[in-house]
Amino acid sequence: MTASSRSTDRPALEARLALRLAGGLNATIGSLPPDVNERLRFAREQALSRAREARRAAAVGATATVGSSAAGALLLGSFRPWLQRAAAVLPLLLLLAGLMLIQQWQVREQVLAAADIDSLLLADTLPPTAYSDPGFAEYLRSDPQP
Repeated sequence: MTASSRSTDRPALEARLALRLAGGLNATIGSLPPDVNERLRFAREQALSRAREARRAAAVGATATVGSSAAGALLLGSFRPWLQRAAAVLPLLLLLAGLMLIQQWQVREQVLAAADIDSLLLADTLPPTAYSDPGFAEYLRSDPQP
């Protein structure tokens, strides 16, 4: 038996248990003394009145909730669903904007690094064989000697 089938069977099991308990109590009610019967009747009436009050309070609470949501709907009008969608999409848009800014910054840094190398090449007098030397990039990165 799975957990979902157990949770589905629970109301049926509770109903059967309640019927068995009520049947057992009804069968023995005739053999109880009158004072016990009177106390049980009084307890039953109190339980019923408490249940009515709880239902009434739940109905008033539901009405108050509906009223407050109706006031909020009047205040926000038809913008509420639009605002909810915008709030759901806003973090994604901010993330995409941040990634685009990072990419532009990296491209700018690469262009600046290439411009520095080009300016060093044009400002310095190098023999033509230096361009084919494998250590040429290291030479460009090193500090110029006075």
